Amino acid sequence: MAQIRHSIVPPYLLRRLAESPEPGIADVAQRTLMANQSLWAGRGRATFAPIYRRSVMPGEASPRREISTAKNTEQLPGTVVRREGDAPTGDPAADEAYDGFGATWELFHDVYGRDSIDGAGMLLPGTVHYGEGYDNAFWDGTRMVFGDGDDDIFGRFTASLEVIGHELTHGVTERTAGLVYSDQPGALNEHISDVFGSLVKQHRLGQDAATADWLIGADLLLPGVDGVALRSMIAPGTAYDDPRLGKDPQPDHMDRLVHTTDDSGCVHINSGIPNRAFALAARAIGGPAWVAAGQVWYDVLTGGALGQHADFATFAALTIQAAQTRFGDGGREHAAIADGWRQVGVAATNGPVSDRGAPSLSDADLLLRRTGGVTGVVRERRTSLDALPPPDAEKWNSLLTSNALVDIARGHPVRDGFCYRVACEALAVDVTLAEDDLTTPQRTLFRRTLLGR
Repeated sequence: MAQIRHSIVPPYLLRRLAESPEPGIADVAQRTLMANQSLWAGRGRATFAPIYRRSVMPGEASPRREISTAKNTEQLPGTVVRREGDAPTGDPAADEAYDGFGATWELFHDVYGRDSIDGAGMLLPGTVHYGEGYDNAFWDGTRMVFGDGDDDIFGRFTASLEVIGHELTHGVTERTAGLVYSDQPGALNEHISDVFGSLVKQHRLGQDAATADWLIGADLLLPGVDGVALRSMIAPGTAYDDPRLGKDPQPDHMDRLVHTTDDSGCVHINSGIPNRAFALAARAIGGPAWVAAGQVWYDVLTGGALGQHADFATFAALTIQAAQTRFGDGGREHAAIADGWRQVGVAATNGPVSDRGAPSLSDADLLLRRTGGVTGVVRERRTSLDALPPPDAEKWNSLLTSNALVDIARGHPVRDGFCYRVACEALAVDVTLAEDDLTTPQRTLFRRTLLGR
């Protein structure tokens, strides 16, 4: 089933356009919203191309792209028009998507050593010409889909390289930290996509942090729109101020954090706060932003310590710690990243440690909750590891400081039946696991801990 997971144009902007007195703009926005609702509800069936991994020898990795066209229908995946190594089609949308996928692959591979979205050579499929005047682009968990825009507010969505990088990065986040898509964790999810989307463009153009424009969607808005992009990372709240779009609502400081249930808890709005922290840090460090600041953000995204429910303060602490680990305490990079967070009012929690080794968790709090079953009985225990028998404390220490629990949660979606929630704030671990996906020793440990035996 096709499903929008992440889209570049937030729902609040589309709703505003749907209320426009200009019928052409309003009609297209309304159709886009209706198409989104259909996709969210899973009514748009799709037979996706296989998303496969491949084994390659060192130095032989290369992107594997496959671009299709929906021919202005809402049927996915569409007809393939260009595969890896094929000549340009002459269709700007198809060729821009192909080139954008390549630029994104190059940033992650050439700079961070990651082969595609999953790190193992995953196919990069995309579909262009989705719908009639569709005002969005989205990542649905398996492919990226592009609309052509309404030709009044938005042009074709393949024209923005950072938008392509942004949406594909959602796939990387899904397969690494798995940040939940609501409130501050959701805003971090959007922030990380903005960071690497911008870095894709900067890397492709050879820009450094000082000369980059730090705009997201700079090539989407058409002439006549009072704005430069959907978002500005360096100056949140200034990207547009247009009678039809309204004023850019992004805050640039925690004092102006927006509280609402709209847009999954303002994930596209409050992301402006960490966005500015990153851009300020990158400019203070100097040189290409992907080298130092980008490397630190990638380390945190893929390092295993970033929990699914992490807030801004936790993420800030992890980036400061990662900068210290990679570049040393008191260095320019470490100081710039800490100051970037300070300037936007984010006070880091769970402060940095002196090395990358696993911290001592003897006094760390552990929450273990079991739910589900026919009776719906909930059992919960809050304890510290030093209150557990030494053998059990050692096993919990190993589980919490490795990727074991995160890997289980990521690879096995929770189904009906008994499940466990495991949370340890000291390591920003907060995962929900199906009991059936645990090994027998893990189930025994969980039950023994829950019952206090």
